[in-house]
Amino acid sequence: MKTLATAFGALCVAALVGLPASAQDFSASGKSLRQIYEYLHRNPELSLQEKNTSAILTAEMKSLGFDVTTGVGDAWIKARAMKEHGKLEDGVGGYGIVAVMKNGKGPTVMIRTDMDALPVVEKTGLPYASTLRDISWTGEDGGVMHACGHDIHMSVWIGVARELVKQKSKWKGTLVMIAQPGEEVGLGAKAMIEDGLFTRFPRPDYNLALHDNAGMPAGTVGYAPGYAMANVDSVDLTVHGRGGHGAYPQATKDPIVVAARIVTTLQTLVSRELDPQDSGVVTVGSIHGGFKHNVIPDEVKLQLTVRSYSDATREKLLSGIERIAKGEAMAAGIDGKLAPEMTVMDDHTPSVYNNPALVTRITKALAKAMGAECISQEEPSMGGEDFARYGREESKIPSFLFWIGAVKQSTYDASLKPGATPLPSLHSSLFAPDPDPTIATGVTAMVTAAEDLLK
Repeated sequence: MKTLATAFGALCVAALVGLPASAQDFSASGKSLRQIYEYLHRNPELSLQEKNTSAILTAEMKSLGFDVTTGVGDAWIKARAMKEHGKLEDGVGGYGIVAVMKNGKGPTVMIRTDMDALPVVEKTGLPYASTLRDISWTGEDGGVMHACGHDIHMSVWIGVARELVKQKSKWKGTLVMIAQPGEEVGLGAKAMIEDGLFTRFPRPDYNLALHDNAGMPAGTVGYAPGYAMANVDSVDLTVHGRGGHGAYPQATKDPIVVAARIVTTLQTLVSRELDPQDSGVVTVGSIHGGFKHNVIPDEVKLQLTVRSYSDATREKLLSGIERIAKGEAMAAGIDGKLAPEMTVMDDHTPSVYNNPALVTRITKALAKAMGAECISQEEPSMGGEDFARYGREESKIPSFLFWIGAVKQSTYDASLKPGATPLPSLHSSLFAPDPDPTIATGVTAMVTAAEDLLK
């Protein structure tokens, strides 16, 4: 990521402080965006369990005069749960919200927020830190934390809705505000689309979203034209062998040795098979095999995450993984019925593609409204975001996801010094955005973008 000059960050925060009261406080029903943010942070909900969060956002949008539909995606989520597990867990569902406001003839703009938190034990020490525990989607009892900043996103989303309602005389068209469940498990966007997001409700001409950034100072906006975030695939590999006594390896086909060879050879997929100017990641995040010192097991299981930008590169990496796994097994004399089994999980998240023309239009408007020094082009990220689905697949709707800095200016400045401790990343138990300037920046940027498209 390009480094933004420290002075620029300070200028951007100072400029935001000078905004009208409505862009700083956004109070309604006695609650400011900061109060809403702290409540959401203190009360996070895991993916597909966002019942209370959804209710809060629904009530707010109804109070603003939006036509609100709840439970969007619920049928698809429950059908999938029944297919995979044969039952429905209490509280699990699709809590998607679609809020529509028509304001005369004009374009239709969709603005999306996500709602779910992560199974992380919070260690920020904040007075409003989460102390909640719940059963995660992996079946473990642990902490729950908004470690990815979805609480920031929701607070901004509410602020944007409030501001656009106040400024209805400045825009014409249809505003579609959606709150999406299950982003962290890659299911929420698909669930809402499958439940008729683009057929039951006004079809957008443009899709917009933002994401906080743990490496940029609060008060700044970053963007990447074209590919901005990666394809994400989860791959399961089962390496079969013929187990036996560790003292007599000649009578076995050792799957642990084969798995080790596979892990090593996989590293050549990116370094030797991709164009050096292309990008890809193949990471083995889990490897399990055996249970005792002197027993060679029958199988070893590996779990991988695979990242790419273009669909062609994605297919090349996935086919390469299968080829390498089978090739290494064959080299060890393991083939036929004992050949490795590969499963690409169906929670694939496509890469975020920011429409270049839309990026140019909106960043010009942002630079005019906030100052060019507050806006910077950044390098694409290998993180994933299922916002991508709204603009890809069959829809082909021009879409733009931009980043807002979330790091306190003094903390950011300190991180630039030699030997400094790296900033906590997203999904870290220590991630703590600087709320006020981060939320104010997000509201200002998104309102500017929406009004420019709804002229």
